[in-house]
Parts: sequence; C-alpha cells; structure tokens
Amino acid sequence: MEELLPDGWTIERVREVSGDGSAVPVPVPVGARLVVADEPGGDDYVLLRPDVILAFHGLCLVRHEGEWYMGHFEDDGSVICWSCYDTDFSEAVRGL
Repeated sequence: MEELLPDGWTIERVREVSGDGSAVPVPVPVGARLVVADEPGGDDYVLLRPDVILAFHGLCLVRHEGEWYMGHFEDDGSVICWSCYDTDFSEAVRGL
C-alpha cells in the first residue's frame, strides 16, 4: 500500500494527520466498484477510474489520474465524490 501513497506518506501518517485511526485502503478491482465525481457546474457525474481508495468512517479519498477526490460510500459500495484537491494529497487528508 505504501507504494501507492505519495512520497513520505504511510497509512500510519494518514491516520495521524486525518485524526482517524481506523483509516484503511480499500481494494480497487477494475470495474467492480462504481466511482463518480460531480461535474463542476452541472448536474451530471464523471466516471472515475481510481487506482487508490482510502476509507475514513464513511468518507473516502480517491486518486484518479493523479488527482485526489473526497467523497462518500453509498450503501451499495459505490463512491460519489464532490470535491477535488488536484494533486495535493496533504490538503485532501487535512480536509477530512
């Protein structure tokens, strides 16, 4: 897992900075989980293909094409993201 996080980050550091000691990586099998983001200024969603998902008590951080999105898990396991932190992982973790 550590190799999927930005340089200098471990899951332990993510837990410390986020204040969520139960933060865990979520497996991302290709196509097995629907992940979408709100379209800026619109009513549509954009399909994301994340390579990393980190879960934080119902919230999550998702990395898609190098950018970090914040979202939440739906009851069916899908993810809806509503905020993008570009490539700033540190800011995303602090925003939880």
